[in-house]
Amino acid sequence: MAQTTRSTRLKNILLILSVIGPGLVTATADNDASGIATYAMVGSMFGYKMLWGLFLITISLAVIQEMAARMGVVTGKGLSDLIRENFGVKMTFFAMVTLLIANFTTTVGEFAGIAASLEIFGISKYISVPLTSFFVWYIINKGSYKKTEKFFLGLMVIYVSYIISGFLAKPDWKEVFKNTFIPSFSFEPSFVLIFIAMIGTTITPWMQFYLQSSVVDKGVSVKNIKYQRWDVFLGAFWTDFIAFFIVVATAATLYKHGIRIETAEDAAKALEPFAGKYASGLFAIGLFGASLLGAHILPLSTAYAITEAFGFENGLDKKFKEAPVFYGIILLFIVIGAGIILLPNIPLIKLMIVAQEINGILLPIILVYMLKLTNDKEIMGEYVNSKLFNVIAWVTVVFIIILTLILLVQPFLNI
Repeated sequence: MAQTTRSTRLKNILLILSVIGPGLVTATADNDASGIATYAMVGSMFGYKMLWGLFLITISLAVIQEMAARMGVVTGKGLSDLIRENFGVKMTFFAMVTLLIANFTTTVGEFAGIAASLEIFGISKYISVPLTSFFVWYIINKGSYKKTEKFFLGLMVIYVSYIISGFLAKPDWKEVFKNTFIPSFSFEPSFVLIFIAMIGTTITPWMQFYLQSSVVDKGVSVKNIKYQRWDVFLGAFWTDFIAFFIVVATAATLYKHGIRIETAEDAAKALEPFAGKYASGLFAIGLFGASLLGAHILPLSTAYAITEAFGFENGLDKKFKEAPVFYGIILLFIVIGAGIILLPNIPLIKLMIVAQEINGILLPIILVYMLKLTNDKEIMGEYVNSKLFNVIAWVTVVFIIILTLILLVQPFLNI
């Protein structure tokens, strides 16, 4: 009996390991250059005051990501494909254009993060950016889905550097845990803006497209759907666990000394006088790893979404000749995204803000699409949303819309 129980447990563990990847990679890649910059700004501007929001966002992220993964497993189709089939070409075209703009500006930000992180160690962007762009293309073009996914999972180890940086910053743990579970909110424009940015960088449109497509590309079967949920939930916890330590590290040092930053590079440099060179160096290493992962995922996400929407061949197991549009989009993003960073006087901060704003506009629309699709019994059968999932998802959508409206009307009302 005991042997049978152990055998069952081992089998379950192996099944979980076999499906782990899409959820964990997608959520981890969300902590990219712009994400790290946003979390660093949260900590440096407001200390620990937004940690409670991050805790709640983790729940919303887990629910939304599970919906995307479940759709991919049950239908065997990507999100773009389902949107086109159920909402028409016009709405699909609108979604793809806005996604294209947002993803492109974010891709530029990834290469900016690569350049900035390595410049801290004395490596010129004119060396780092061309080399890493070639490396990104090589990994995507030469590997299969399994090999590429293993590489992405390997990059996740680098994120541990943020946890170490958090401890090296010597935060007030009592205050940390207090603010994690006791909410505080302000209607000051700067607080609302950063709060929206924190939601927008944690739950993004590209994540839903990439996750669903990668689940399809991996070929996860319906019988393993419960194990795919573990992959998604683990990813949601891991990404926000890292975000938690980024906020803690910057709150314990930069906020405490009244230092404001605009980029993740600023945060890495500013940490050194207060947390030591090791914390600063680890933060920079984390930025490089995060940006490198993002530089792979953003072009991939875009290529998946557009090719699915308009019926072109796609997939990492296909060769360039078999899926030229898919690989062409990826190559275009890498070449232009990296090339822009090599130009002088590029307003990177403005580009990132534009990307965040576009994501903020697109996200509620994509979430409404997802909610309609996951509640359609003709599409999902017995795997439609539970009432709890619907409540959490709708609360997330409404909350994002309300915050965005507050931000838009605030200048006119002089709140």
